[in-house]
Amino acid sequence: MGVKDIHNVYFIGIGGIGMSALARYFKFIGKNVAGYDKTETPLTIDLVDLGIQVHYDDDLQLVSKEYLDPNNTLVVYTPAVPKDHGEYNYFMAHGFQVKKRSEVLGLITRDTFCFAVAGTHGKTTTSCILAHLLKETGTPITAFLGGISEDFNSNFLLEGSEYSVVEADEFDRSFLQLSPNVACITSMDADHLDIYGNSEELQRSFRDFVKRIKPNGKLFVRNGLALEGTTYGIEDDSDYCIRNIRIDQGTYIFDLDSPEANLKSVRFNKPGRHNLLNGLVAYAMAIQAGSSPSSLAGALATFKGVQRRFSYQIKNPDFVFVDDYAHHPTEIDAAFQAVSEMHPGKNILAIFQPHLFSRTRDFVDEFARSLSNFPSLLLLDIYPAREKPIEGVNSQWLLDKITSPTKKLIEKSELISEILAQKPDVLITLGAGDIGLEVPKIKKELNLVQKRH
Repeated sequence: MGVKDIHNVYFIGIGGIGMSALARYFKFIGKNVAGYDKTETPLTIDLVDLGIQVHYDDDLQLVSKEYLDPNNTLVVYTPAVPKDHGEYNYFMAHGFQVKKRSEVLGLITRDTFCFAVAGTHGKTTTSCILAHLLKETGTPITAFLGGISEDFNSNFLLEGSEYSVVEADEFDRSFLQLSPNVACITSMDADHLDIYGNSEELQRSFRDFVKRIKPNGKLFVRNGLALEGTTYGIEDDSDYCIRNIRIDQGTYIFDLDSPEANLKSVRFNKPGRHNLLNGLVAYAMAIQAGSSPSSLAGALATFKGVQRRFSYQIKNPDFVFVDDYAHHPTEIDAAFQAVSEMHPGKNILAIFQPHLFSRTRDFVDEFARSLSNFPSLLLLDIYPAREKPIEGVNSQWLLDKITSPTKKLIEKSELISEILAQKPDVLITLGAGDIGLEVPKIKKELNLVQKRH
């Protein structure tokens, strides 16, 4: 069944960030789209507003009749869906074409000039920057993003079908379904050990991904990774290199040296050296679509950002509130570097919600080291996502290993009162679970407090 033969697309787990982007795509090209998710979220509400049917109980009677014909219905599921899910098992047992999200993404992008962004950190920001650069320079692209771009206010962009931008997700080896023309690998730090078992197996999967690049394709790798490719880095011997960095009112200004051009005084507004690297490789990839270096440098300066990726919620002279998706020790290190570089000498309070019992178990000492950089820390319970609890793995265990001068394990209901009691100059929320749903509540309350003062 090709895309043209599909009339109906049914999603199991439609509210996921990658799944909802695919749902938008099929709706935009005129297919009937519906789906299930376990909870209502802002993403599912947006899908319903587009005319997509969404329900929240695993109940086949809630699935409209047209989606129960195996001859013209494609069923798309996310690996996060449990194998005992009733709807999933019905479709599997009754002759439907049932595909993982990654398989469908590979199918859609197969006949395009495909840009794929891989790496254990930085995929979403890099792919959003790349989509922004290509859109701003008039490239006809379709982009499937793993976050909400603040430039498009969406995780999906349809500006043409000649080029595509996708995140190449290493989870469950999903990226091995792609065949990109141009790819990058931002990092290969150990992660998803519940899937891979060890870091060597994870790195092997990245090498397998490299083999998926089409003949005469191009690979960009962060300088220092054990891979052959065109390198990018900061103040080193990379093929694409950022030099002479300075900061002016929260904006990076730097020189960019590349095989195509040496540019002076390029501007970029997202804090953190990790984000500079993300912007640099997005620029290097976008060059491959034929855009001029100067126009791409201009577009770098106008990139707004990605929701929950070092996203400023409040930015006043006397108080700053930043929200970030960081859920791995390396990402927490990057968030600390960014917040301390942009707001030196300030009293910083971090709130962290661990994501997954297995990740907390596998990296507990690394988490403790990274979180101990923050002088004040509030720790929430572990967000389980797809997992069952693991005996002995809990936030108190992690808290006991953290050496921050002020540290406390609290409930979400205590967040606002604890923030008000500590009166930080800078507040940063960190984590990939449902802490993001608390951010608007915190922002609203802190804005009210600021107005009263």
